[in-house]
Amino acid sequence: MEIKDRLKRLRKELEKEHIDYYLIPTSDFHNSEYVSDHFKVREYFSGFTGSNGTLLVDKTNAGLWTDGRYFVQAAMELEGSGIELFRMQEKGVPTIKEYLKQNMKDGETLGFDGRVVTASYVLDLKSALKDKNISFRYDKDIAGNLWEDRPDIPASPISALPEDICGRSVEAKLADLREKLSQDMRVESHLLTKLDDLMWLFNIRGKDIECNPVAFSYGYITMTDAYLFVRKQALSDELVRHAKENGIILKDYDETEDFLSNTEVQGSLLLDKKSVNFRLYEIVNERFKITDVPNPSEKLKAVKNTAELKHMRDIYVKDSAALTKFIYWLKKNIGKIPINEYTAAIRLDGLRKEIEGFLDLSFPTIAAYKENAAMMHYEATETSNKELRPEGLFLVDSGGQYMGGTTDVTRTIVLGEVDETVKKHFTAVAIGMLRLSDANFLYGCTGRNLDILARGPLWDMDIDYKCGTGHGIGYILNVHEGPQNIRWRYAKNTDEAVIEPGMVMSNEPGVYKEGSHGIRTENVMVAVNGEKNDDGQFMHFETLTYVPIDLEAIDVSLMQPADIERLNAYHRKVYDKISPYLTDEEREWLKEAVRELPAGK
Repeated sequence: MEIKDRLKRLRKELEKEHIDYYLIPTSDFHNSEYVSDHFKVREYFSGFTGSNGTLLVDKTNAGLWTDGRYFVQAAMELEGSGIELFRMQEKGVPTIKEYLKQNMKDGETLGFDGRVVTASYVLDLKSALKDKNISFRYDKDIAGNLWEDRPDIPASPISALPEDICGRSVEAKLADLREKLSQDMRVESHLLTKLDDLMWLFNIRGKDIECNPVAFSYGYITMTDAYLFVRKQALSDELVRHAKENGIILKDYDETEDFLSNTEVQGSLLLDKKSVNFRLYEIVNERFKITDVPNPSEKLKAVKNTAELKHMRDIYVKDSAALTKFIYWLKKNIGKIPINEYTAAIRLDGLRKEIEGFLDLSFPTIAAYKENAAMMHYEATETSNKELRPEGLFLVDSGGQYMGGTTDVTRTIVLGEVDETVKKHFTAVAIGMLRLSDANFLYGCTGRNLDILARGPLWDMDIDYKCGTGHGIGYILNVHEGPQNIRWRYAKNTDEAVIEPGMVMSNEPGVYKEGSHGIRTENVMVAVNGEKNDDGQFMHFETLTYVPIDLEAIDVSLMQPADIERLNAYHRKVYDKISPYLTDEEREWLKEAVRELPAGK
């Protein structure tokens, strides 16, 4: 009833404001994927806790749109709320734009907080609704202002990273960016609002979003000056010193709008409408000639430099050893001592914290037993969890933030007896992950060219997973970053990034059967150049993750000889890489866990 009461209060306020439909996305002022508690307005009014979803409320109805990762979870969390679930990209399910076009009447008003909706999204809605004479109200945070005891916007002190950790100085990065702006984009200034891009550009990190080492900030870069707008509470002595040493002009975060309204116009302004919030866009659009393209820093950041890759290779081995230690502990103790999803996650988190350079988790650990694993982003809590027993599958998706890299790895662990269907699914997932890892491809490919290698073994069984196969991985930054990704679906108006040497990405096919089981096997890999000849530059992937794949659920009869050799070769590397970090007892167990499988069918 609590959600219904909140929606009732919201509808009363919307009636006072003469707003017919109100949009509440999952976002902050910077279009971040994960948001701090202050910005969880959609969660407050819907009860849905997933990281992606948009709530639309009118006088009598409410709907929530989310993607395939959250269908099962959203259905459970919305039950009894009166909110209808719209499963995005499913047949017959309208998009929000289509829904509004079908349901809004001429002359009605659509409201939202203009600071948490991107310019591209609003402009697209305006275009779609132009024939209906729809009014847009975006000057107030109507829903957020009704939230009692709403958490404050965080503002922790910002720290500077040593140059040997970053691999390139702020001066060098600004020079690279300005070269892109002047020569490739032919603009004179740049409004940068994406938090991980700002952290990368200025070699700084913050703690304003859980698990994402970013700080609320804006950047304005010209050919001569670099402005960084930060919250007053974030102004550490370290940041002030770092800014002075690197020619960064510090400004107050809350003065950003006034600055953009009054600063001298310097030629064309580059911004990414998919990142900049609509309110800031409205300000600069009145004064500047706008060039709308993806932030050049996104691609510069995605291609890891030599120092970054060196640190990542090192930290991934240590992180892999920690997860392997956890698997050993779990296998040894299951059925002997009480273990549940939550305590298992705490155990794994503790092993990561022992690694030198540990800063934080890269996302809250997903520890899901049996049917809970069918919810891709399930999270157990101290008060809501499932006890583990010596039967079935246990999925753990986890990662860490270290002074030297960001990790992300998933393993599905056999705790006891599993049936033949589960083994069939588990084996197909392993085959697909290893085939993609072993890809040899020409430069110019995007992730859409390669996705079939991972998804193919499952499509052969008429099975699919409702998400991409891979995403970019940040460096001491967001666990999800672009522009690179691996997915099969064509998305209109979405750029497909060519895979460049130095791009790091995940490889994580899976099977998710509601009410039964979930399986995911995820490694992280980096694209590297291979042979170059008359046919072009060939490329392949170097694996960074070295954690055993549970052989107890592998059905060798389903594998081709080449697939068996891929698994054996991977396991040989696992032992070589991580055995030095294990105890004698753990090392003996690992020898058996990565034993050679027979090559014949």
